[in-house]
Amino acid sequence: MKILISNDDGIHAPGISALYHAVGELGDLTVVAPDVERSAAGHSITLSDPIKCIPVEKEDGVSGYAISGTPADCIKLAVRALMEDAPPDLVLSGINLGSNTGISVLYSGTVSAATEGVILGIPGVAFSLCTYRDPQWDMAKRVALEITRKLMKHPIPPGLLLNVNMPNLPYDELKGVKVTRMGRSRFIEKFHKRLDPQGRTYYWLDGDLEVQDSGDDIDIHAVRDGYVSITPIHFDLTAREHLDYFQCLEERA
Repeated sequence: MKILISNDDGIHAPGISALYHAVGELGDLTVVAPDVERSAAGHSITLSDPIKCIPVEKEDGVSGYAISGTPADCIKLAVRALMEDAPPDLVLSGINLGSNTGISVLYSGTVSAATEGVILGIPGVAFSLCTYRDPQWDMAKRVALEITRKLMKHPIPPGLLLNVNMPNLPYDELKGVKVTRMGRSRFIEKFHKRLDPQGRTYYWLDGDLEVQDSGDDIDIHAVRDGYVSITPIHFDLTAREHLDYFQCLEERA
């Protein structure tokens, strides 16, 4: 199996090394990731600038390509140019440092890398470790390997990707795995006003997540309760249940 690995934290992030070493036994790995952190890049792509591609050899044994673009750029470039003669069978993104549950899915470059794989006809999985402090990498590596291995026997249906979020717990303290839905939520932003040394105004974004959903079947609550959350996602955003309602707009005045 040929596996393409990417992320949005950048090629030098510890999470991508953790993922690389976790699944190394499963096939041939190719790493193509942003040269610097591109968190919250969403599904943006680079159109007005050239994309630089630099080979990288990390001290931890990970080798790959550092790309001066977004996570989606990385997957496009890898599939259409760097791996053109031998395209990947699977795209794995992560392991992201920080949660990608709820509304974060729409902003996440980690999820978008996996989504781009699906757009190109390649199954994708996004892995996130829901913490910014004292990450349990050993647990995350073990979970990533287990899930990827299972997907080799039970392939992801076409048009779908999996969004995996792991609570920051030792492996033995995990409650289990739950297949969940994306919880409804939003960020309540706060912009802190500052002045630079030249007296010019700038703003620093901060805020809190407001959960607008309930139930144990949402990704946010599953992680909160100590479960690994796996959410099947597709990129067709059509609100199909409302198609009939808007038929009135087809009528001519």
